[in-house]
Amino acid sequence: MKAALEFLEKLTLRPDELVAADLEPLRAAGCSDEDIRHVTYVCYLFSIYDRMADTLGWRYYPYGDARYFVGAKFLLGRGYTI
Repeated sequence: MKAALEFLEKLTLRPDELVAADLEPLRAAGCSDEDIRHVTYVCYLFSIYDRMADTLGWRYYPYGDARYFVGAKFLLGRGYTI
């Protein structure tokens, strides 16, 4: 997870600095090329959604702010499962 997050930070904030060697920590942590692709796709989609939400002023929590933050806390503690 740490290697993936460090890679995604660079991909998001400094994409012009990415080099092939930036994939080595991911591979050393056991990530396959398919895993790396999936991590990159998720980052890409979240970046688009985030920019769209900011641009269009989206703020929609169907169950209210309190339940939204409970769900966010759950995901931070437990993560996503398949």
